[in-house]
Amino acid sequence: MMEKDDRIKRKFTPRSWNELKSNDSWSIFKILSEFVEGYERMAAIGPCVSIFGSARTKPDNKYYSTAKEIAFKLTQKGYGVITGGGPGIMEAGNIGAKDGQGASVGLNIKLPFEQYPNPYIDYDKSINFDYFFVRKVMFVKYSQGFVVMPGGFGTLDEFFEALTLIQTYKIGRFPIILVGKSFWEGLVDWIRKTILEEENNINEEDMMLFSVVDTAEEAVEEIDKFYSQYLLKPNF
Repeated sequence: MMEKDDRIKRKFTPRSWNELKSNDSWSIFKILSEFVEGYERMAAIGPCVSIFGSARTKPDNKYYSTAKEIAFKLTQKGYGVITGGGPGIMEAGNIGAKDGQGASVGLNIKLPFEQYPNPYIDYDKSINFDYFFVRKVMFVKYSQGFVVMPGGFGTLDEFFEALTLIQTYKIGRFPIILVGKSFWEGLVDWIRKTILEEENNINEEDMMLFSVVDTAEEAVEEIDKFYSQYLLKPNF
């Protein structure tokens, strides 16, 4: 234990700590540049729906096919499609957008594994990010809806971030659709039984901030229904 403590102390000498603080200050400019590029390029794209899901989903998976179909149907309604730009569900979303001749946007993140831009993103709509939080701002700011396919921690992060921002009135409400009842029902049941009913940590109305569907038709219908119900139009 003492050897480990000594290694930690040697690692964080006063000099290295000052250098770290200096690097933190300079990183502000890199962060700012990502926001500026993202805002300028995304603002010109038009109304879009984001499709989230696992980078590990293979083309023979039913959810891959469903994501592709959803993306295609969205383009026929006048929407473009935004994905995280990588493989799996993201690739499927960009393929569907391409097939439907709609805007195919990829917000790529640099990762040590899994992530690489798929070839179905429009060449002028592929944007690279180093920072997850900047990338998530672009998803929220420039999406008219979130379609959330089965995925891992990153997918859950994007789902709950949107829910939190809407619940706390930090952003206007938009449709959030979970696709795949068999995948999501355990999580939804836990939210209702534990967070809502047992602990009273959310309100009953918060359960209405998202919907769960099984098919591509239902997912697109939920987005249409939302905008007709609230007499709203996409924000471009």
